[in-house]
Amino acid sequence: MRVFPEFATERKTAIPIHLVRQKDLKNLGKNFGEFAARWAKISGFVGKSGQMLAVPEQSGSNLSAVLVGDPRVKGVPAERFFLASILQKLATGSYRLEGDFNQQERDEAALASLLAQYQFDRYSKRKVSQAKLILPEGCERDRLLAIAAGEFVTRDLINQPASHLRPAELEAVMAELADVHKAQLSVIKGKRLRDEFPLVHAVGAAGSPPRFLDFRWGRSGDPKLAIIGKGVCFDTGGLNIKPSRSMGLMKKDMGGAAVAIGLAKMIMIMRLRLQIQLLIPAVENAISDHAMRPGDVLNSRAGLTIEVTNTDAEGRLILADAIEYAQQDSPDLLLTLATLTGAARVALGPEIVPFYSKNDEFSAMLENAAHSVRDPLWRMPLWQPYDAMLQSNIADCVNATKSGFAGSITAALFLQKFVKQPDRWAHFDLYCWQNVSRPGRLKGGIGQASRALIEALPKALCR
Repeated sequence: MRVFPEFATERKTAIPIHLVRQKDLKNLGKNFGEFAARWAKISGFVGKSGQMLAVPEQSGSNLSAVLVGDPRVKGVPAERFFLASILQKLATGSYRLEGDFNQQERDEAALASLLAQYQFDRYSKRKVSQAKLILPEGCERDRLLAIAAGEFVTRDLINQPASHLRPAELEAVMAELADVHKAQLSVIKGKRLRDEFPLVHAVGAAGSPPRFLDFRWGRSGDPKLAIIGKGVCFDTGGLNIKPSRSMGLMKKDMGGAAVAIGLAKMIMIMRLRLQIQLLIPAVENAISDHAMRPGDVLNSRAGLTIEVTNTDAEGRLILADAIEYAQQDSPDLLLTLATLTGAARVALGPEIVPFYSKNDEFSAMLENAAHSVRDPLWRMPLWQPYDAMLQSNIADCVNATKSGFAGSITAALFLQKFVKQPDRWAHFDLYCWQNVSRPGRLKGGIGQASRALIEALPKALCR
């Protein structure tokens, strides 16, 4: 059972963490005592950005303070969640943040202290430090705990190997979530899936039995939010098989589902005044004699026919059926979250998430939220002339263009074909993986866009 993060509670014994600027080194004795000044000198502490020094009590029985070179430079903020890297170097215990911080910095430091507690230890005994921070002044404890809990769920799901997280296991995760939060879960599979969700069935026909997961929570009368997450539990590329270098990380191809589940958990813990419909088409894009083939023409739930030009462009197919299904309940906002294209990484790299929306007001809210919480997003154009690249000679459209141009944009344009009210839809092309460990973000699965969304959604819908 996942143990969720928490703040320290032993305020009286909490060890202070001070940020020290290089210009303040001459005042160390005055501010922290002569022993601390001598200890800093013999330890080589020069206040360099991010440099850390644990100062013991003169008796040596405990720490008296932790000094950290202030990473904030005038006009340049510190690296995201920098405090997490400090806490992970400290011994297990209680700490408190001291110094001059604005509220945004305190909020981020508090969240960093929670994210620093994450570890994926199901298959190893490796442990990270459990140094915990006292909640800084002015921070919303319950909100921060909800965000961290949602992020922990997202990371756990992405980090889970495909051998332990197939469509059936993803269904079990959703069932447990429904039980915890008193929500309803409907599961569509077998013949009904084949008849009602032909694209989901076609993509998943070669792997573990696919299913469509419909999770609902909230009170009647509240604004309706539909969240669709791409649930490709493993992606070989199908018959257009991926090279081994590209296939190695494909357990993360259900990252969209993981982020959607994590976002839903945040909303439910916070008890936001929203009706959630969380939809996960759960499949494996595998290889067998049942696999869809290049050149096949598939029917969709919406009635459009699709020529399969690339079996590795499967995510957009399962999302298309989910979009059509979600619109039955006329949501006020429809989100699609997916690890959809490599082109998005070529354009913006692994850390910045491209998103697509025709709603300028919501896009502005989202951009402001992303900047505020430092969850980087970048609005991309739904450039309609590129829709010509999706034309087919034998069907209503193709699933992937022949050229390598504008791959993320054309994928979004493909999805838009199934959206009836584009001004109520936003699409996020995620990566969901940290290639190297950074503060608060260990190497492995990570959530993206969820912190920006949880900041923006109340302003956009709960009005």
